[in-house]
Amino acid sequence: MNRIPAASLLLVAALAVPFGASAKTSDRNQTLGVDADTSDCSTDERAPCLFTGNVEITQGTLEIKAARVDVRRSNGQIQRTLLTGSPVRMRQQMDDGSWVDATAAQADYTLTNDTVVLTGNAVVNQPGQGKIEGQRIVYNMSTGRVQGGGEGQGRVRMQFQPRNQGQQPAQQPAPAARGGR
Repeated sequence: MNRIPAASLLLVAALAVPFGASAKTSDRNQTLGVDADTSDCSTDERAPCLFTGNVEITQGTLEIKAARVDVRRSNGQIQRTLLTGSPVRMRQQMDDGSWVDATAAQADYTLTNDTVVLTGNAVVNQPGQGKIEGQRIVYNMSTGRVQGGGEGQGRVRMQFQPRNQGQQPAQQPAPAARGGR
């Protein structure tokens, strides 16, 4: 198993914020594990650190599956992580106990501006809360801003679940019978 700093791959930690929940806070303090068929990393941080073939990343409840992960470093710190797959799959539990799932052809996390860009049939779904789909979803984890786009002919689609989903409407009392005199 290969290990890299936790901040580099905590991609979806805040993707659910637009739907009203935040990623499991305790996950950030958990060990980050990376399993892959191969790795090619150098002590020269100008060279990428590559993980390829059935890449699986776990940290607490965070689970990421990708075909390839490209980690870029500078000044001893990870600057950018690019995940590709068919598709990249991400799943994480939120502090409220719900789960968020995301898929995309590519996920690009830039630490310098704290932004995650999901491209290629991107879908972020938080059951019971909502869903966003598009060819490109940009999430700025510092500001909480989410932008979706269709790129070309496509469109962005969002669905919001009603707050009272699953609740039955209150029963109205039956009208009183009118009796004749």
